[in-house]
Amino acid sequence: MTTLTKSDDGGATPPADSDSAFLSVRDLYVRFSTEDGVVKAVDGLSFDLERGRTLGIVGESGSGKSVTNLTVLGLHDPRTTEVRGEILLDGRELTGAPERALETLRGNTMAMIFQDPLTALSPYYTVGRQIAEPFRKHTGASKREARARAVEMLQKVGIPNPALRVDDYPHQFSGGMRQRAMIAMALVCNPDLLIADEPTTALDVTVQAQILDLLKDLQQEFGSAIILITHDLGVVANTADDLLVMYAGRAVERGTVREVLRAPRHPYTWGLLGSMPRLSSDVDEPLSPIPGTPPSLLSPPPGCPFHPRCAFTGEVDGDRCRTERPVLPERRGGACHLTDERKQTLSTEQIKPRLGRG
Repeated sequence: MTTLTKSDDGGATPPADSDSAFLSVRDLYVRFSTEDGVVKAVDGLSFDLERGRTLGIVGESGSGKSVTNLTVLGLHDPRTTEVRGEILLDGRELTGAPERALETLRGNTMAMIFQDPLTALSPYYTVGRQIAEPFRKHTGASKREARARAVEMLQKVGIPNPALRVDDYPHQFSGGMRQRAMIAMALVCNPDLLIADEPTTALDVTVQAQILDLLKDLQQEFGSAIILITHDLGVVANTADDLLVMYAGRAVERGTVREVLRAPRHPYTWGLLGSMPRLSSDVDEPLSPIPGTPPSLLSPPPGCPFHPRCAFTGEVDGDRCRTERPVLPERRGGACHLTDERKQTLSTEQIKPRLGRG
């Protein structure tokens, strides 16, 4: 089935070449000016995302995941934020684009599900009005048409009695229902790019599964490209097609979910996997957390940013980990100075006992 994309005026245009990425980020740098200095929030990040695929982005808090995606949407304050690099959405350059052009795209061609729906939704307006607003803005629909669309979207995301609940306020919804309402708002204009920032945070396991299944179903229906930001590798394993691991504002590993989770190629990824409980392990077996804490992005360490916490720097010749920035392979692999043969050897259960040493 041919997928049509929306032009800036809301009409349909032919799809881009299937061989080209729908979203392409190249050498992205994001700097925030603060009273304490300049925060290097994103430091030379590059990735691609094709239509109909889901990219999972994982990493500890402060690794630059949310900043990257807020930058794609153009939601940073230009007075305090410096953005360099290239962000192409279906061939259109977003870096430095006028605010009016970005407003035309936000909510229409690209949309975001924010982490906390209770704060993202306004308490002063009904849920239905907040869902209908972007639909009216981007399509020119009447109030009656927009209300009918809001009811339709609430039904699509599984809200019971949508014709009645459309007039409720956010505080009258449960946490899971507010998250569903956020998804309805994000998808009301059938966006080509959907960014989901921790969409299952603070939800019980049953509701988490329902939300993730809902995203899968809606992606199949609309053909959207999805970026899924999460701390939960289990969520990524069951939902995403490709995986990007971020640390200190950089991409340290990327590949398909199967490749990265089955044969990781970076010590940080090994640490993330080693710190997760497994159903097959002994209940008394202790977890292996990554030693130390993430670095301050006001003054990130030179060379490999992970080297102060890494247990394998002694296996690299000379002082390369501390002085030389490792290169991330173009398609698959980890940005690490260890040899490919050594990475392959360490990508087994044998590395787990060593993850706590450094």
